[in-house]
Amino acid sequence: MKDQLNTVPPELKGIDTFSKLLDTRFTIPGTSIRFGIDFLIGLVPFAGDLAGFLFSAGLVMTMARHGASGQVLAKMIGNVILDTVVGSIPFFGDIFDLFYKSNRRNYHLLEKHYGEGAYQGSVWKVVVPILLVLLLVFILVIWLVFKVFALTWQLVVQ
Repeated sequence: MKDQLNTVPPELKGIDTFSKLLDTRFTIPGTSIRFGIDFLIGLVPFAGDLAGFLFSAGLVMTMARHGASGQVLAKMIGNVILDTVVGSIPFFGDIFDLFYKSNRRNYHLLEKHYGEGAYQGSVWKVVVPILLVLLLVFILVIWLVFKVFALTWQLVVQ
């Protein structure tokens, strides 16, 4: 692991610090459970999840600008999407956020990418399934919005 740390370009060392701040900066007293700002802001419904998504997306974009391969970026985006979607579920999502730590996972992917040359190659075998899941989530959201609108309209008409 130490060798991997030495192979990450110096300009990306700040990603390590920022991902620790987001995911593992603090400890629950009397336990070994670590959490960060992402967990804390995620406790605020919707707005916290959106803010956490924006922080995570910013980290991934920084990694992309510094040459991370398409495959490692697709895996990182998958981590961020999973964290955002599951994390937005009330109560269960907060518990999930406490343990999943997508920003640290992404930093470790970056370490493996630079340290071992892992995750090289085509992005499509990772992106296509992610796009299919996103399409299904989008359809589900549209359906839910339609149902809520229809229910609201029925209440207004009565």
